[in-house]
Amino acid sequence: MTYTASVDAATIQQWMAAKRTPKTIEDELQAQGLDADAVAAHLKEYKRLRNAKRQFTGFVCMAIGAVLGFISCLLTVTNAFPDLFNTFLYGLTMVAITFVFVGLYFVFE
Repeated sequence: MTYTASVDAATIQQWMAAKRTPKTIEDELQAQGLDADAVAAHLKEYKRLRNAKRQFTGFVCMAIGAVLGFISCLLTVTNAFPDLFNTFLYGLTMVAITFVFVGLYFVFE
């Protein structure tokens, strides 16, 4: 017995909070008696929301890295604190680059 069901946003949010794998979601939906099209629609929506969350995290990390890089550049060029020149030039720049690359990882994975 098969039922046609629309994609339930609350259920998908519960799956995301529980960090379920697509295989367990597929098994659960098939146990409920949903047809293959409904299962595919639920999985597609789940994957879309999961990837959107990862991309948002990636863009936030890249923005933090860009701001840190800009601050590092300004502090290095103005030489506002001569004793901390190397810290700004090498330390803060490396932290900024790390944030940018972590963000790129989240966006492009």
